Amino acid sequence: MFKPHPEKRSGFDVMLRGVMSKHDVTVIGLGPMGRAMASAFLSRGYRVTVWNRTSGKADELVGAGAHRVATVHGALAASELVILSLTDHHAMYAVLESATEALSGRVLVNLSSDTPESARRAARWASGHGARYLTGGVQASPPGIGQPGFSTFYSGPKEVFDAHREALEVLTGTDYRGEDPGLAALYYQVGMDLFWTTVLGWLHALALADAHGVSAEEILPSASSVLSGMPDFLTFYTQRIDAGEYPGDIERLAMGVASADHVLQTAKDAGVDTSLPTAVLEIFRRGTAAGHADDSATSLIEVLKRPTA
Repeated sequence: MFKPHPEKRSGFDVMLRGVMSKHDVTVIGLGPMGRAMASAFLSRGYRVTVWNRTSGKADELVGAGAHRVATVHGALAASELVILSLTDHHAMYAVLESATEALSGRVLVNLSSDTPESARRAARWASGHGARYLTGGVQASPPGIGQPGFSTFYSGPKEVFDAHREALEVLTGTDYRGEDPGLAALYYQVGMDLFWTTVLGWLHALALADAHGVSAEEILPSASSVLSGMPDFLTFYTQRIDAGEYPGDIERLAMGVASADHVLQTAKDAGVDTSLPTAVLEIFRRGTAAGHADDSATSLIEVLKRPTA
């Protein structure tokens, strides 16, 4: 039977010892996402224990029925299922390393953002202390937690995921990606890579428009039109990319170089920051130097697979 640290045990911990159920959950980390997760569990009738360095962040949750504990030991003692909503894995270690003896038998579901390699190291660390570990990549902002239409990537031991899937689906839909604990983090970071580069491209386009007296609202229809065609573009080229084939039958990289140069010159003429289009043009030129001028611009993936010298 699991026993809390003797110096950290509270009356609540003693009461819960041995009576944990599938409807017990602990949430560690009460930023906006952690608070939203704890609220979602409360709304579904779960017995929720919360801990945060700044205990005042739990006030509203306590008012809604959550139990606030003063120590990490108490938080781990209260539930088999422990949700971590922290900044990154460094924060996880900072919080849990003082209570490693309390990790045995726990299921840690780390919903913090970090890299695939960090997730794999964290899984090994947790296992070394007797805990089971799932990585999660949440594809929702705090207002989306507990609402339909959102999903979270998970990876780690399948039997652990299956055992706690019902509880995890209180937060969002679940998308299990495999046993490798790094996979959920990979899928999440791939999405962030695409999201942030797209957002930056959009903002640069708006800066160009603004330099010519055109507002974001005025540019919205044409920007939306470009982006609405992207799913078809991705679908058409995905099989070719997986096959390592980049025929220039639809478009050619040489044409892309000219187009990217025109974007750069337009930015220069408008007095807009040129770092983004300069970087794009440099990658395009590396592709032509590698012999891809007559191939599709998708051949640039071969350039991007390798770091610059």
